[in-house]
Amino acid sequence: MLYGIIAVFLLAIFSSLIFSMLLRFTSLQESSLQFIITAISFVSLFIGGFISGGKGKQKGWLLGGLTGIIYSIIIFLFHYLGYDKLFNFQQMIYHICFILTAMMGGILGVNLSNKSRNA
Repeated sequence: MLYGIIAVFLLAIFSSLIFSMLLRFTSLQESSLQFIITAISFVSLFIGGFISGGKGKQKGWLLGGLTGIIYSIIIFLFHYLGYDKLFNFQQMIYHICFILTAMMGGILGVNLSNKSRNA
């Protein structure tokens, strides 16, 4: 599970660096990148769940779910401690979907790692 969490945060840091550079040195606005940022978040969590499930070799839904939950808790703490704000309803829906996406990645990671091990 640790590898999945590390992968999620490395992808998030890398994409944040790219987008901050784009926002700083081009005329792009943050609102124009919102869909892309959300899509990258889902892909990152899917990959993190996939890695967690693949390394764990069993209970991928649990490992992927834990990866998504830890990600959501860290983001929640960032919002609460940094901005003194709680999640609103829309953000809650996003984070539930993030957790479900990581769970799907974990399930797929276990199933693909079992196939390659049995072959």
